[in-house]
Amino acid sequence: MADAAPAPLIAVTGGNRSGHAPRRLVALALWLAGARAVSVTPRHPRPDLRPDAVVITGGHDVDPVLYAAAPEVHPRYDRERDRLESVVIDQALALGIPLLGICRGAQLLNVRLGGSLYQELRSRRVRTSNRWTIFPLKTLRVAAGSRLEMLLNTRETRINSLHNQGIDRLGEGLQVVGRDLDDIVQAVEVPTHPFLLGVQWHPEFLLYKPSQLRLFRALVAAARERRAALATD
Repeated sequence: MADAAPAPLIAVTGGNRSGHAPRRLVALALWLAGARAVSVTPRHPRPDLRPDAVVITGGHDVDPVLYAAAPEVHPRYDRERDRLESVVIDQALALGIPLLGICRGAQLLNVRLGGSLYQELRSRRVRTSNRWTIFPLKTLRVAAGSRLEMLLNTRETRINSLHNQGIDRLGEGLQVVGRDLDDIVQAVEVPTHPFLLGVQWHPEFLLYKPSQLRLFRALVAAARERRAALATD
């Protein structure tokens, strides 16, 4: 009997001192989907790692210098992490590596593709709350015919909210596939890419919802397909 194919290797990025709980939940989601997660941080950048897919997790706000803007607010930035994840995203884009960006990860993906961010969203919210919560209290409207609609199997669902920045000018090649009731961008994707998805919410806190776990299952499936394709070249 032939040996079973090894589990796909997924790089999960984050900061040195924060975001440990979300990264553990992402690792759990990937394990449930049949993959193995490897943490990549500025302290442990793992330059020799050759992942089958990448997850860029949430965390501190993206430094506005990366999209040539002056600071409008004064949150905490993590410039070491910005540098590391910029390299990881650029490599994934160049090599066609499947990528899921979560919250900050979606924002940085947009920036690396030439887009910009709203540095604060409080003034743009009328119909939605500014409260941060891991519970699914915000309404997501999903674009018809999008990959996200296929994965969630719905045009409308509830999501959580842990962010105070959001996508403004859209990066090259991205399409908006999800918005909240204030029309703030909540999801972006590249339809022509094997798997390139950015979500503004935190699906790792919603793993009890099968639709949210499907995001990770789809990433792992894309990682398997890429590994198989490379093996036949």
